[in-house]
Amino acid sequence: MLAEIKGLNEECGVFAVWGHNDAPQITYYGLHALQHRGQEATGMVVTNGKILDIYKGNGLVTEVFQEESLRNLKGCGSIGHVRYCTSGGGGSENIQPFLFRSSSTYDLALAHNGNLVNANVLKAELEKMGSIFHSTSDTEVLGHLIRRSTKKPFIDQVMESLVRLEGAFAYLIMKDDELIGARDPHGLRPLSLGRLGDGYILTSETCAFHVVGATFIRDIEPGELVWMNQEGIHFKRFAPKKIWAMCAMEYVYFARPDSDVDGANVHSTRKKMGKYLAQETSVDADVVIGVPDSSISCAVGYAEQSGIPYELGLIKNRYVARTFIQPSQALREQGVKMKLSPVRSIVEGKRVIMVDDSIVRGTTSRRIVNLLREAGATEVHVRIGCPPIRFPCFYGIDTSTKEELISAKFSNEEVRKLIGADSLEYLSEQALIRAVQEEVNSSENQGLCMACYTGQYPTALFGLDQEKEEKIKI
Repeated sequence: MLAEIKGLNEECGVFAVWGHNDAPQITYYGLHALQHRGQEATGMVVTNGKILDIYKGNGLVTEVFQEESLRNLKGCGSIGHVRYCTSGGGGSENIQPFLFRSSSTYDLALAHNGNLVNANVLKAELEKMGSIFHSTSDTEVLGHLIRRSTKKPFIDQVMESLVRLEGAFAYLIMKDDELIGARDPHGLRPLSLGRLGDGYILTSETCAFHVVGATFIRDIEPGELVWMNQEGIHFKRFAPKKIWAMCAMEYVYFARPDSDVDGANVHSTRKKMGKYLAQETSVDADVVIGVPDSSISCAVGYAEQSGIPYELGLIKNRYVARTFIQPSQALREQGVKMKLSPVRSIVEGKRVIMVDDSIVRGTTSRRIVNLLREAGATEVHVRIGCPPIRFPCFYGIDTSTKEELISAKFSNEEVRKLIGADSLEYLSEQALIRAVQEEVNSSENQGLCMACYTGQYPTALFGLDQEKEEKIKI
Protein backbone atom coordinates (compact mmCIF):
# COMPACT_ATOMS: atom_id res chain seq x y z
CA MET A 1 0.00 0.00 0.00
CA LEU A 2 1.19 3.51 -0.79
CA ALA A 3 0.50 4.62 2.77
CA GLU A 4 3.32 2.45 4.02
CA ILE A 5 5.83 4.48 2.02
CA LYS A 6 4.09 7.80 2.61
CA GLY A 7 4.64 7.78 6.36
CA LEU A 8 0.95 8.26 7.17
CA ASN A 9 -0.73 5.03 8.15
CA GLU A 10 -4.35 4.13 8.51
CA GLU A 11 -6.16 3.61 11.76
CA CYS A 12 -8.06 0.33 12.09
CA GLY A 13 -11.43 -0.91 10.94
CA VAL A 14 -14.21 -2.72 12.82
CA PHE A 15 -17.17 -4.67 11.47
CA ALA A 16 -19.94 -6.60 13.23
CA VAL A 17 -22.97 -8.70 12.30
CA TRP A 18 -25.90 -9.54 14.56
CA GLY A 19 -28.89 -11.76 13.87
CA HIS A 20 -27.79 -13.36 10.60
CA ASN A 21 -26.97 -17.06 10.11
CA ASP A 22 -24.11 -16.25 7.74
CA ALA A 23 -22.43 -13.82 10.15
CA PRO A 24 -18.84 -15.12 9.65
CA GLN A 25 -19.03 -15.01 5.87
CA ILE A 26 -20.60 -11.54 5.88
CA THR A 27 -17.90 -10.34 8.28
CA TYR A 28 -15.23 -11.65 5.91
CA TYR A 29 -16.58 -9.51 3.07
CA GLY A 30 -17.07 -6.54 5.38
CA LEU A 31 -13.48 -6.71 6.59
CA HIS A 32 -12.29 -6.97 3.00
CA ALA A 33 -14.12 -3.71 2.25
CA LEU A 34 -12.27 -2.10 5.18
CA GLN A 35 -8.85 -3.48 4.21
CA HIS A 36 -7.57 0.02 3.39
CA ARG A 37 -7.80 0.87 7.11
CA GLY A 38 -5.27 -1.77 8.14
CA GLN A 39 -3.21 -4.40 6.38
CA GLU A 40 -1.07 -5.92 9.13
CA ALA A 41 -3.49 -8.31 10.83
CA THR A 42 -7.13 -9.32 10.99
CA GLY A 43 -9.46 -11.52 13.00
CA MET A 44 -13.01 -12.24 14.06
CA VAL A 45 -14.95 -13.67 16.99
CA VAL A 46 -18.20 -15.51 16.30
CA THR A 47 -21.05 -16.52 18.60
CA ASN A 48 -23.72 -19.16 18.06
CA GLY A 49 -25.70 -17.83 21.01
CA LYS A 50 -23.86 -19.94 23.55
CA ILE A 51 -20.15 -20.15 22.72
CA LEU A 52 -17.63 -17.63 21.38
CA ASP A 53 -15.13 -18.87 18.80
CA ILE A 54 -12.10 -16.92 17.53
CA TYR A 55 -9.83 -16.94 14.49
CA LYS A 56 -7.15 -14.34 13.70
CA GLY A 57 -3.68 -13.91 12.27
CA ASN A 58 -1.11 -11.63 10.66
CA GLY A 59 -1.71 -10.62 7.06
CA LEU A 60 -4.47 -9.43 4.75
CA VAL A 61 -8.05 -10.63 5.08
CA THR A 62 -7.69 -12.96 2.09
CA GLU A 63 -4.45 -14.37 3.53
CA VAL A 64 -5.74 -15.05 7.04
CA PHE A 65 -9.22 -16.37 6.26
CA GLN A 66 -9.07 -19.38 3.96
CA GLU A 67 -12.07 -21.42 2.86
CA GLU A 68 -11.61 -24.04 5.58
CA SER A 69 -11.24 -21.54 8.42
CA LEU A 70 -14.37 -19.69 7.33
CA ARG A 71 -16.32 -22.92 7.00
CA ASN A 72 -15.44 -23.85 10.58
CA LEU A 73 -16.72 -20.54 11.95
CA LYS A 74 -20.47 -20.79 12.54
CA GLY A 75 -22.78 -18.35 14.26
CA CYS A 76 -25.41 -15.63 14.03
CA GLY A 77 -23.26 -12.89 15.54
CA SER A 78 -19.68 -11.77 14.98
CA ILE A 79 -17.20 -8.94 15.40
CA GLY A 80 -14.15 -8.43 13.18
CA HIS A 81 -11.13 -6.16 12.96
CA VAL A 82 -8.46 -5.11 10.48
CA ARG A 83 -5.36 -3.67 12.07
CA TYR A 84 -2.61 -1.21 11.49
CA CYS A 85 -0.63 -1.10 14.71
CA THR A 86 -0.41 2.23 16.51
CA SER A 87 -0.65 1.96 20.29
CA GLY A 88 1.07 -1.17 21.58
CA GLY A 89 3.07 -1.97 18.47
CA GLY A 90 3.06 -5.26 16.61
CA GLY A 91 3.02 -8.85 17.78
CA SER A 92 0.45 -11.62 17.56
CA GLU A 93 -0.74 -10.92 21.11
CA ASN A 94 -2.04 -7.54 19.90
CA ILE A 95 -4.16 -8.88 17.02
CA GLN A 96 -7.83 -8.12 17.54
CA PRO A 97 -10.51 -8.97 18.44
CA PHE A 98 -9.51 -9.85 22.00
CA LEU A 99 -11.33 -12.74 23.67
CA PHE A 100 -11.57 -12.94 27.48
CA ARG A 101 -12.47 -16.43 28.69
CA SER A 102 -14.08 -17.05 32.08
CA SER A 103 -15.23 -20.21 33.85
CA SER A 104 -17.32 -18.31 36.39
CA THR A 105 -19.11 -15.54 34.45
CA TYR A 106 -19.18 -15.06 30.68
CA ASP A 107 -16.78 -14.91 27.77
CA LEU A 108 -16.22 -11.43 26.34
CA ALA A 109 -14.86 -10.22 22.98
CA LEU A 110 -13.63 -6.72 22.09
CA ALA A 111 -12.56 -4.89 18.93
CA HIS A 112 -11.48 -1.24 18.83
CA ASN A 113 -10.69 1.50 16.35
CA GLY A 114 -8.82 4.43 17.91
CA ASN A 115 -6.44 5.18 20.77
CA LEU A 116 -7.08 5.79 24.47
CA VAL A 117 -4.97 8.64 25.83
CA ASN A 118 -5.47 7.55 29.46
CA ALA A 119 -4.68 3.88 28.84
CA ASN A 120 -1.45 3.91 30.87
CA VAL A 121 -3.17 5.49 33.87
CA LEU A 122 -5.95 2.90 33.79
CA LYS A 123 -3.52 0.03 33.26
CA ALA A 124 -1.48 1.01 36.31
CA GLU A 125 -4.64 1.20 38.39
CA LEU A 126 -5.93 -2.15 37.16
CA GLU A 127 -2.60 -3.90 37.69
CA LYS A 128 -2.54 -2.73 41.31
CA MET A 129 -5.93 -4.40 41.67
CA GLY A 130 -4.56 -7.67 40.27
CA SER A 131 -5.37 -7.49 36.56
CA ILE A 132 -2.89 -9.21 34.25
CA PHE A 133 -2.55 -7.79 30.75
CA HIS A 134 -1.78 -10.21 27.93
CA SER A 135 -1.06 -7.56 25.28
CA THR A 136 0.50 -4.12 25.04
CA SER A 137 -2.58 -2.71 23.30
CA ASP A 138 -4.71 -0.03 24.94
CA THR A 139 -7.80 -1.90 23.68
CA GLU A 140 -7.48 -4.51 26.41
CA VAL A 141 -8.12 -1.92 29.14
CA LEU A 142 -11.86 -1.90 28.52
CA GLY A 143 -12.09 -5.68 28.94
CA HIS A 144 -10.53 -5.50 32.41
CA LEU A 145 -12.75 -2.59 33.41
CA ILE A 146 -15.88 -4.51 32.40
CA ARG A 147 -14.68 -7.61 34.25
CA ARG A 148 -14.17 -5.63 37.44
CA SER A 149 -17.49 -3.82 37.31
CA THR A 150 -19.92 -4.77 40.09
CA LYS A 151 -22.90 -3.44 38.17
CA LYS A 152 -25.70 -5.64 36.90
CA PRO A 153 -26.75 -6.35 34.16
CA PHE A 154 -24.08 -6.55 31.46
CA ILE A 155 -25.12 -3.32 29.73
CA ASP A 156 -24.58 -1.38 32.97
CA GLN A 157 -21.12 -2.92 33.36
CA VAL A 158 -20.23 -1.70 29.89
CA MET A 159 -21.61 1.78 30.42
CA GLU A 160 -19.81 2.20 33.74
CA SER A 161 -16.55 1.17 32.06
CA LEU A 162 -16.91 3.31 28.93
CA VAL A 163 -17.21 6.56 30.88
CA ARG A 164 -13.71 6.00 32.26
CA LEU A 165 -12.11 6.06 28.82
CA GLU A 166 -10.53 9.19 27.34
CA GLY A 167 -9.53 9.47 23.72
CA ALA A 168 -10.82 8.14 20.42
CA PHE A 169 -12.78 4.95 20.15
CA ALA A 170 -15.33 3.00 18.23
CA TYR A 171 -15.73 -0.21 20.24
CA LEU A 172 -17.44 -3.50 19.43
CA ILE A 173 -18.22 -5.52 22.57
CA MET A 174 -19.77 -8.99 22.35
CA LYS A 175 -20.73 -11.80 24.67
CA ASP A 176 -22.59 -14.98 23.75
CA ASP A 177 -26.03 -13.37 23.52
CA GLU A 178 -25.39 -9.61 23.25
CA LEU A 179 -23.57 -7.18 20.98
CA ILE A 180 -22.76 -3.56 21.80
CA GLY A 181 -21.25 -0.84 19.61
CA ALA A 182 -20.03 2.37 21.26
CA ARG A 183 -18.57 5.65 20.00
CA ASP A 184 -16.49 8.13 22.01
CA PRO A 185 -18.21 11.33 23.25
CA HIS A 186 -16.30 13.51 20.75
CA GLY A 187 -17.12 11.30 17.76
CA LEU A 188 -13.44 11.12 16.81
CA ARG A 189 -13.94 7.75 15.14
CA PRO A 190 -16.82 6.80 12.83
CA LEU A 191 -19.32 4.01 13.51
CA SER A 192 -22.40 3.32 11.38
CA LEU A 193 -25.41 1.04 11.72
CA GLY A 194 -27.07 -0.82 8.87
CA ARG A 195 -29.66 -3.53 8.28
CA LEU A 196 -29.25 -6.80 6.40
CA GLY A 197 -32.43 -8.88 6.19
CA ASP A 198 -33.56 -9.38 9.77
CA GLY A 199 -30.05 -8.70 11.11
CA TYR A 200 -27.88 -5.67 11.73
CA ILE A 201 -24.42 -4.48 10.70
CA LEU A 202 -21.99 -2.16 12.50
CA THR A 203 -19.00 -0.84 10.60
CA SER A 204 -16.31 1.84 10.57
CA GLU A 205 -17.27 2.89 7.04
CA THR A 206 -20.48 2.78 5.03
CA CYS A 207 -18.65 1.41 1.98
CA ALA A 208 -18.88 -2.01 3.69
CA PHE A 209 -22.69 -1.83 3.53
CA HIS A 210 -22.53 -1.74 -0.26
CA VAL A 211 -20.32 -4.82 -0.38
CA VAL A 212 -22.52 -7.03 1.82
CA GLY A 213 -25.86 -5.68 0.57
CA ALA A 214 -26.87 -3.91 3.76
CA THR A 215 -28.97 -0.75 4.03
CA PHE A 216 -27.69 2.22 6.01
CA ILE A 217 -29.82 3.14 9.03
CA ARG A 218 -27.84 5.87 10.77
CA ASP A 219 -24.54 6.81 12.37
CA ILE A 220 -24.03 6.06 16.03
CA GLU A 221 -23.85 9.42 17.78
CA PRO A 222 -20.91 10.57 19.90
CA GLY A 223 -21.32 9.27 23.45
CA GLU A 224 -23.97 6.76 22.34
CA LEU A 225 -24.06 2.99 22.25
CA VAL A 226 -26.24 0.58 20.32
CA TRP A 227 -27.16 -2.65 22.10
CA MET A 228 -28.50 -5.80 20.42
CA ASN A 229 -29.87 -8.99 21.98
CA GLN A 230 -32.77 -11.41 21.58
CA GLU A 231 -35.19 -8.67 22.57
CA GLY A 232 -34.14 -6.48 19.65
CA ILE A 233 -32.08 -3.33 19.19
CA HIS A 234 -31.75 -0.49 21.71
CA PHE A 235 -29.91 2.83 21.92
CA LYS A 236 -28.45 4.29 25.09
CA ARG A 237 -26.34 7.33 25.91
CA PHE A 238 -23.41 6.41 28.17
CA ALA A 239 -21.91 9.92 28.22
CA PRO A 240 -22.99 13.43 27.26
CA LYS A 241 -22.06 14.44 23.74
CA LYS A 242 -19.05 16.75 23.94
CA ILE A 243 -17.70 19.08 21.25
CA TRP A 244 -18.14 17.05 18.07
CA ALA A 245 -14.66 16.45 16.65
CA MET A 246 -14.58 13.87 13.88
CA CYS A 247 -11.00 13.29 12.71
CA ALA A 248 -10.42 15.58 9.72
CA MET A 249 -8.06 13.02 8.21
CA GLU A 250 -11.00 10.65 7.67
CA TYR A 251 -12.19 13.05 4.98
CA VAL A 252 -8.72 13.97 3.73
CA TYR A 253 -7.15 10.54 3.53
CA PHE A 254 -8.39 7.52 5.51
CA ALA A 255 -11.93 6.80 4.36
CA ARG A 256 -12.78 5.27 1.00
CA PRO A 257 -14.29 7.71 -1.54
CA ASP A 258 -17.54 5.70 -1.66
CA SER A 259 -18.07 6.02 2.11
CA ASP A 260 -20.24 8.58 3.87
CA VAL A 261 -18.69 9.81 7.12
CA ASP A 262 -21.22 11.43 9.45
CA GLY A 263 -23.41 12.20 6.47
CA ALA A 264 -20.73 13.64 4.19
CA ASN A 265 -19.77 11.66 1.09
CA VAL A 266 -15.99 11.39 1.06
CA HIS A 267 -15.59 11.75 -2.73
CA SER A 268 -17.78 14.86 -2.86
CA THR A 269 -16.01 16.37 0.13
CA ARG A 270 -12.57 15.80 -1.40
CA LYS A 271 -13.72 17.32 -4.69
CA LYS A 272 -14.82 20.39 -2.79
CA MET A 273 -11.42 20.50 -1.05
CA GLY A 274 -9.84 20.49 -4.50
CA LYS A 275 -12.14 23.29 -5.62
CA TYR A 276 -11.15 25.49 -2.69
CA LEU A 277 -7.50 24.51 -3.09
CA ALA A 278 -7.61 25.80 -6.69
CA GLN A 279 -9.26 29.03 -5.57
CA GLU A 280 -6.64 29.63 -2.90
CA THR A 281 -3.50 28.48 -4.74
CA SER A 282 -3.87 29.05 -8.48
CA VAL A 283 -0.84 28.63 -10.73
CA ASP A 284 -0.29 28.50 -14.50
CA ALA A 285 0.13 24.91 -15.64
CA ASP A 286 -0.73 22.47 -18.41
CA VAL A 287 -2.07 19.45 -16.53
CA VAL A 288 -3.39 18.40 -13.11
CA ILE A 289 -2.59 14.93 -11.77
CA GLY A 290 -3.44 13.23 -8.48
CA VAL A 291 -1.36 10.84 -6.40
CA PRO A 292 -3.44 7.63 -6.31
CA ASP A 293 -5.70 6.73 -4.72
CA SER A 294 -6.87 9.10 -1.98
CA SER A 295 -5.88 12.28 -3.85
CA ILE A 296 -7.76 11.62 -7.09
CA SER A 297 -11.05 13.21 -6.00
CA CYS A 298 -9.25 16.33 -4.77
CA ALA A 299 -7.29 16.56 -8.04
CA VAL A 300 -10.50 16.29 -10.08
CA GLY A 301 -12.03 19.12 -8.04
CA TYR A 302 -8.91 21.23 -8.54
CA ALA A 303 -9.00 20.65 -12.31
CA GLU A 304 -12.69 21.47 -12.62
CA GLN A 305 -12.28 24.73 -10.70
CA SER A 306 -9.06 25.83 -12.40
CA GLY A 307 -10.02 24.84 -15.94
CA ILE A 308 -6.71 22.99 -16.30
CA PRO A 309 -7.29 19.45 -17.64
CA TYR A 310 -7.03 16.50 -15.29
CA GLU A 311 -5.00 13.56 -16.56
CA LEU A 312 -3.96 10.18 -15.19
CA GLY A 313 -0.31 11.09 -14.78
CA LEU A 314 0.63 8.52 -12.11
CA ILE A 315 -0.22 4.83 -12.18
CA LYS A 316 -0.31 2.74 -9.02
CA ASN A 317 0.86 -0.87 -9.20
CA ARG A 318 -1.30 -2.89 -6.79
CA TYR A 319 0.58 -6.17 -7.12
CA VAL A 320 3.83 -5.59 -5.29
CA ALA A 321 5.06 -6.55 -1.84
CA ARG A 322 4.43 -4.19 1.04
CA THR A 323 7.57 -2.08 1.35
CA PHE A 324 7.55 -1.78 5.14
CA ILE A 325 9.11 -5.26 5.29
CA GLN A 326 12.11 -4.05 3.29
CA PRO A 327 15.08 -3.46 5.61
CA SER A 328 17.15 -0.87 3.77
CA GLN A 329 16.53 2.70 2.64
CA ALA A 330 17.71 1.80 -0.86
CA LEU A 331 15.00 -0.82 -1.16
CA ARG A 332 12.42 1.64 0.17
CA GLU A 333 13.47 4.06 -2.59
CA GLN A 334 13.02 1.29 -5.14
CA GLY A 335 9.63 0.55 -3.59
CA VAL A 336 8.30 3.93 -4.71
CA LYS A 337 9.22 3.19 -8.31
CA MET A 338 7.60 -0.23 -8.02
CA LYS A 339 4.37 1.25 -6.72
CA LEU A 340 4.08 4.47 -8.71
CA SER A 341 4.88 5.00 -12.37
CA PRO A 342 4.56 8.32 -14.19
CA VAL A 343 2.85 8.33 -17.57
CA ARG A 344 5.56 9.94 -19.69
CA SER A 345 3.27 10.90 -22.57
CA ILE A 346 1.09 12.87 -20.11
CA VAL A 347 3.80 14.77 -18.21
CA GLU A 348 6.69 15.11 -20.68
CA GLY A 349 7.26 18.74 -21.61
CA LYS A 350 4.38 19.84 -19.36
CA ARG A 351 3.98 22.12 -16.37
CA VAL A 352 2.41 19.70 -13.89
CA ILE A 353 0.25 20.37 -10.82
CA MET A 354 0.65 17.35 -8.55
CA VAL A 355 -2.21 17.15 -6.02
CA ASP A 356 -1.62 15.03 -2.92
CA ASP A 357 -3.67 14.60 0.24
CA SER A 358 -0.92 15.40 2.75
CA ILE A 359 2.79 15.66 3.45
CA VAL A 360 4.04 13.88 6.57
CA ARG A 361 7.76 13.15 6.48
CA GLY A 362 8.28 14.53 2.98
CA THR A 363 10.32 11.62 1.67
CA THR A 364 7.67 10.27 -0.66
CA SER A 365 6.74 13.72 -1.98
CA ARG A 366 10.37 14.23 -2.92
CA ARG A 367 10.54 10.87 -4.67
CA ILE A 368 7.35 11.49 -6.65
CA VAL A 369 8.53 14.94 -7.72
CA ASN A 370 11.77 13.33 -8.91
CA LEU A 371 9.84 10.67 -10.82
CA LEU A 372 7.86 13.34 -12.64
CA ARG A 373 11.01 15.28 -13.53
CA GLU A 374 12.67 12.11 -14.79
CA ALA A 375 9.60 11.58 -16.99
CA GLY A 376 10.13 15.00 -18.56
CA ALA A 377 7.95 17.39 -16.56
CA THR A 378 9.30 20.92 -17.00
CA GLU A 379 7.70 22.20 -13.78
CA VAL A 380 6.17 20.40 -10.81
CA HIS A 381 3.81 22.41 -8.61
CA VAL A 382 2.71 20.52 -5.50
CA ARG A 383 -0.73 21.23 -4.03
CA ILE A 384 -1.82 19.60 -0.77
CA GLY A 385 -5.48 18.98 0.10
CA CYS A 386 -5.10 19.79 3.79
CA PRO A 387 -3.13 22.23 5.99
CA PRO A 388 0.48 21.42 7.00
CA ILE A 389 0.65 18.60 9.56
CA ARG A 390 2.69 20.11 12.38
CA PHE A 391 1.54 18.27 15.50
CA PRO A 392 1.46 14.60 16.55
CA CYS A 393 -1.76 12.60 16.75
CA PHE A 394 -2.57 10.56 19.86
CA TYR A 395 -5.90 9.21 18.67
CA GLY A 396 -4.84 6.37 16.39
CA ILE A 397 -2.81 7.83 13.51
CA ASP A 398 0.82 6.81 13.20
CA THR A 399 2.38 10.23 13.85
CA SER A 400 3.33 10.28 17.52
CA THR A 401 6.22 12.78 17.61
CA LYS A 402 6.91 16.16 16.05
CA GLU A 403 10.33 14.91 14.94
CA GLU A 404 8.54 12.74 12.35
CA LEU A 405 6.74 15.72 10.79
CA ILE A 406 8.60 17.76 8.18
CA SER A 407 6.25 20.75 8.54
CA ALA A 408 6.91 20.91 12.28
CA LYS A 409 10.61 21.47 11.65
CA PHE A 410 10.70 23.55 8.47
CA SER A 411 8.86 26.47 6.91
CA ASN A 412 6.72 25.93 3.80
CA GLU A 413 9.49 27.38 1.63
CA GLU A 414 12.06 25.05 3.22
CA VAL A 415 9.77 22.07 2.65
CA ARG A 416 9.35 23.12 -1.00
CA LYS A 417 13.11 23.08 -1.48
CA LEU A 418 13.49 19.76 0.32
CA ILE A 419 10.94 18.01 -1.91
CA GLY A 420 12.28 19.71 -5.06
CA ALA A 421 9.00 21.32 -6.17
CA ASP A 422 8.71 24.55 -8.16
CA SER A 423 5.98 25.67 -5.79
CA LEU A 424 4.18 24.22 -2.76
CA GLU A 425 0.83 25.33 -1.35
CA TYR A 426 -1.65 23.86 1.13
CA LEU A 427 -5.41 24.04 1.66
CA SER A 428 -6.25 26.47 4.46
CA GLU A 429 -7.82 25.32 7.73
CA GLN A 430 -10.92 27.42 7.02
CA ALA A 431 -11.41 25.87 3.57
CA LEU A 432 -11.07 22.32 4.92
CA ILE A 433 -13.71 22.97 7.58
CA ARG A 434 -15.98 24.64 5.04
CA ALA A 435 -15.68 21.72 2.57
CA VAL A 436 -16.75 19.20 5.21
CA GLN A 437 -19.52 21.24 6.81
CA GLU A 438 -21.10 21.99 3.44
CA GLU A 439 -21.36 18.26 2.73
CA VAL A 440 -22.49 17.02 6.15
CA ASN A 441 -26.18 16.11 6.00
CA SER A 442 -27.07 17.43 9.45
CA SER A 443 -28.64 20.51 10.97
CA GLU A 444 -26.12 20.22 13.77
CA ASN A 445 -22.86 22.11 13.31
CA GLN A 446 -20.35 19.31 13.17
CA GLY A 447 -16.85 20.09 14.31
CA LEU A 448 -13.60 18.50 13.25
CA CYS A 449 -10.54 17.37 15.13
CA MET A 450 -7.83 19.53 13.55
CA ALA A 451 -5.21 18.76 16.21
CA CYS A 452 -2.57 17.56 13.76
CA TYR A 453 -2.75 20.96 12.03
CA THR A 454 -3.40 23.30 14.97
CA GLY A 455 -2.15 21.54 18.11
CA GLN A 456 -5.57 22.05 19.72
CA TYR A 457 -6.54 18.62 21.11
CA PRO A 458 -10.20 17.90 21.91
CA THR A 459 -9.37 15.74 24.94
CA ALA A 460 -6.99 15.90 27.84
CA LEU A 461 -3.64 14.24 27.10
CA PHE A 462 -2.95 12.77 30.53
CA GLY A 463 -1.48 9.31 30.63
CA LEU A 464 1.01 10.02 27.85
CA ASP A 465 4.67 9.46 28.64
CA GLN A 466 6.68 12.55 29.55
CA GLU A 467 8.67 12.48 26.34
CA LYS A 468 5.57 12.78 24.19
CA GLU A 469 4.10 15.50 26.41
CA GLU A 470 7.30 17.54 26.11
CA LYS A 471 7.23 17.15 22.33
CA ILE A 472 3.75 18.59 22.21
CA LYS A 473 5.00 21.75 23.87
CA ILE A 474 7.79 22.37 21.34
